[in-house]
Amino acid sequence: MSRIKEKFAELKAKNEKALISYIMVGFPNERATLSAVKGLVKGGTDIIELGFPFSDPLADGPVIQNASTVSLKNGTKINNFFSLVKKIRKMTGLPLVLMTYTNILYARGYPKFISEAKKAGIDGFILPDMSIEESKEYLNAAKGKIDTIFLVSPNTSKERIRKITQATSGFLYMVAIYGTTGVKTGIKNYTIKAIKEVKKQTKAKIPVGVGFGVSSPADVKKYISVGADAVIVGSAFLKLIEKTPQNKIEQKITAFTKSLKKQTRI
Repeated sequence: MSRIKEKFAELKAKNEKALISYIMVGFPNERATLSAVKGLVKGGTDIIELGFPFSDPLADGPVIQNASTVSLKNGTKINNFFSLVKKIRKMTGLPLVLMTYTNILYARGYPKFISEAKKAGIDGFILPDMSIEESKEYLNAAKGKIDTIFLVSPNTSKERIRKITQATSGFLYMVAIYGTTGVKTGIKNYTIKAIKEVKKQTKAKIPVGVGFGVSSPADVKKYISVGADAVIVGSAFLKLIEKTPQNKIEQKITAFTKSLKKQTRI
């Protein structure tokens, strides 16, 4: 059983839902990344999502795009990333998920990249631009090694949800809003309806995590109350890191994480 599956089983036994926290590696520098990770762990997050920068992050809003640009300018490369993951893995046994784009894996070769990622300590991948129709090679390389986390949105058809669910392991990523990450538009009725529909389609075979636009304890509480098994918070962490002096990042991240995690205990 993967670390991600073990974590969800552990939380279910405690009647809790999962808090998944996203940060961009190398933003604004490696030291800040490690401080943020320490804060996430102390604050009680359940899964850490590590963003690897990409030059054309289509699914990401301005906050994550900026973080990606800064990280790239700092010279973040795949080898740097794997080295940093190894340091993080020594700090925590929490599940670590890599969020990036398909071309990063494709350029290195799926088998090689997946092997290196697993060796470094990564437990799963989120690739927003990986379509289910073009995923065969990726899935074959990942099978039995690492969790493949696919995305669905409020307008994904029932048939497509079933296909995506079959290819997904770890958890299914439910995009809460139409648009990119970090867009704060309030919790929409169409999102609530979509969460309930996706839960019905998955038949509890896999946890459903909700992300995009989730930025406060109130958001977390609402999504948990309508059936989400996990909530994913990203841009809010990056905003906090950006405006916080480096020597205060761990402390600020710890406090914010605690406020979010509190709402997952039902």
